[in-house]
Amino acid sequence: GSPPGPARPGTKRLPQAIVVGVKKGGTRAVLEFIRVHPDVRALGTEPHFFDRNYDRGLEWYRSLMPRTLDSQITVEKTPSYFVTKEAPRRIFNMSRDTKLIVVVRNPVTRAISDYTQTLSKKPDIPTFEGLSFRNRSLGLVDTSWNAIRIGMYAVHLESWLQYFPLSQIHFVSGEKLITDPAGEMGKVQDFLGIKRVITDKHFYFNKTKGFPCLKKSESSGLPRCLGKSKGRTHVQIDPEVIEQLRDFYRPYNIKFYETVGQDFRWE
Repeated sequence: GSPPGPARPGTKRLPQAIVVGVKKGGTRAVLEFIRVHPDVRALGTEPHFFDRNYDRGLEWYRSLMPRTLDSQITVEKTPSYFVTKEAPRRIFNMSRDTKLIVVVRNPVTRAISDYTQTLSKKPDIPTFEGLSFRNRSLGLVDTSWNAIRIGMYAVHLESWLQYFPLSQIHFVSGEKLITDPAGEMGKVQDFLGIKRVITDKHFYFNKTKGFPCLKKSESSGLPRCLGKSKGRTHVQIDPEVIEQLRDFYRPYNIKFYETVGQDFRWE
């Protein structure tokens, strides 16, 4: 055992902001980008408290958090919260003032990305097409498959709106996060009520990966790109399958746009 170092200043606090979704939307990028901000401290791992570990209690959850000064915001991210029925009520019971960030992207692309990730871990799973449809010739989409279900944003959002006003939920465009990271992160900083410190000068575009990376951080002096699993080449899907899924998602997308007052242009 090494002798204890100097006590870290600050206090472990329950998060004031949570990135609640969605899987394969760009949540890791948002977390990595926002933690560059001096007024933000973020938990690096996903605690899965409000879906899998709730019985461990709030004190256990708090113990995982980074120490913060009074001027700093604590943030965590667990993208599966958005589709977890109990999560809105549980977060509300922790604090009705919690700010929620949801990173969304075209549900068809998201589903393919989700499948690609699973395939890399389990190479013998059925085809994307086989999992997407209960009956393809009838165009019956299998909404019980998680990769499809997650993209029905309007459905999941209803549970959140029973507990939180829209003003407390900020939607980040996964597409714009790639094309204009500084613009999207500017809005996130505004939403969190912190100064716009993260700007264009923090990013450069990595052509190999196909998305933005952070320029060197003060501490390490090295550029920070997301891990190897990010920017994987997607599985090639039959264009007709993509068209059928677009048709399936269209009414959900339109309802989602209308509810949040924002057109994400996924059509």
